Amino acid sequence: MARSASICKGKLSPGVQGMRAEPAEMILAMAGRQPQEEPSSVTAHLIAQAKAGDTRAFERLMMRYERHIYRLALRLLGHQEDAQDATQEVFLRLYKHLSRLDEKRELVPWLYRVAVNVCHDLVRRRQRNTMVSLGDVDVDALTESMKTEWRAELAQQRRILAEGLKTLSQNERAAVVLRDIEGLSTEDVARILGSSTSTVRSHLSRARVKLKRFVDRVREGRT
Repeated sequence: MARSASICKGKLSPGVQGMRAEPAEMILAMAGRQPQEEPSSVTAHLIAQAKAGDTRAFERLMMRYERHIYRLALRLLGHQEDAQDATQEVFLRLYKHLSRLDEKRELVPWLYRVAVNVCHDLVRRRQRNTMVSLGDVDVDALTESMKTEWRAELAQQRRILAEGLKTLSQNERAAVVLRDIEGLSTEDVARILGSSTSTVRSHLSRARVKLKRFVDRVREGRT
């Protein structure tokens, strides 16, 4: 397994309006990104090559998804070093699990499920209560031509969202990050969290109401 450890080792690449919008839209806008769809045919090809022993194919898989996993871990854990550790552990588990992967199935839900479990393990092991900090959220979507005020406003909204996420329970936080920020379907979120879709919808409903109230209080200067 030394080979897998060496493959997964090294530096990971870390990867607005409408505060009055509907809660789910508000959360996505404040996160400053739109979810991207997985190019499944390319991924399936890379998985097949990696299963055949092509280490470069596995490295390409890491490059394709490590930023997404790091960003998710950072939102759930709130610490850069912990997020990096979690990301490395996710891809180490992917390497160990390669032979059992079905390249016909989408990889992202599997990676997210493993990432959530790894993050929960870290939280339990280190007994941390604070899980979210978006200070280093990926800003690749922002262009060089963006005005300074717009960037400042977006940064402020991310800080507000980060503080709002801290008010949620662990299950509410995971559900809203996966569904409203990462853009997964309710069914995928349920599979990742090992819950029913009705439970996920319940977590989402409570989380969105709490976040909306928190943002409103911030806007009114009551926090």
